[in-house]
Amino acid sequence: MYDIAVIPGDGIGPEVMKVTLDLLEVLNVQFNFIEAHAGYECLIRTGTTIPDETIQIARKADAALFGAVTTVPGQKSSIITLRKALDLYANIRPIKSYPGVPALYPDLDMVIIRENTEGLYSGIEEKTPEGATAKRVVTRKAAEKICKFAFEYVRRTGRSKLTAVHKANVLKKTDGIFKDTFYNVARSYTDVELDDRYVDATAMFLITKPHMFDVIVTTNLFGDILSDEGAGLVGGLGIAPSANIGENNGLFEPVHGSGPDISGQDISNPSAMILSAVMMLNYLQEYEEASKLQNALSEVLRKGKKLTPDLGGTSKTGDMAQDIKEKIELN
Repeated sequence: MYDIAVIPGDGIGPEVMKVTLDLLEVLNVQFNFIEAHAGYECLIRTGTTIPDETIQIARKADAALFGAVTTVPGQKSSIITLRKALDLYANIRPIKSYPGVPALYPDLDMVIIRENTEGLYSGIEEKTPEGATAKRVVTRKAAEKICKFAFEYVRRTGRSKLTAVHKANVLKKTDGIFKDTFYNVARSYTDVELDDRYVDATAMFLITKPHMFDVIVTTNLFGDILSDEGAGLVGGLGIAPSANIGENNGLFEPVHGSGPDISGQDISNPSAMILSAVMMLNYLQEYEEASKLQNALSEVLRKGKKLTPDLGGTSKTGDMAQDIKEKIELN
């Protein structure tokens, strides 16, 4: 029995979360789902975007599922707060093509690993007479942790190559530390093929030659931007999952936002949330059940009979989820 913190959020978050939990309950794994709150609707009810209780529930759980939240100007980000509170220093974002999903490249399968706790997302900003400044924090400790994590990920998953992405030619001190740390860590992983590239060149090559990449490791903001670009290569954010991993906790979330324009219409694409649950199952070492869920989704995408509008279909979220459920039950 796994205790899973469930944080639906708002907008389409609760919609994609509900169908995902229904699918998890069909699998041969026992879960105890513990609901917690975050986001805009939570702010209205409680006065904060993320209560301390939510953080504690996520900290004590075996894993956490996070739906989507609406960004509120002037309020702290609930997901960034969770990442920092639980020290979820590694963000994993697969960039994978699926049969049946229109994509610029139908055969991509790469991963972007992003440092998740510092960089420009450290939130250290201040207004000045001229405007404002933001501090970009890059420490050797955090750079070493994320680089070791990336090398271990390559080894563990049987991947072939690791590319460090930075801008050390301009950001000589901060990205200089990141690049130097990458090569220092690499000395313990002589079996892994590696290289490094500037972020602007990487952005271009993701469009023109994406197959040259296998696993990318980079800093926080660069990883956020490049992973969204990568999602655009394989069909969009609707099929883009992610994992936030720390020493003691794992939190799994779709990359897409809360979609307030389609909220409540039962037409949101649940694929990214479902694939995030697949990543959670792998984190829990429930590999067979993870494959079962992913294969069922892949089959539904390939056949294209029950797809939501963003995937080119006319089906409701619940109908697509029901089709996935039937595929699971047949296997």
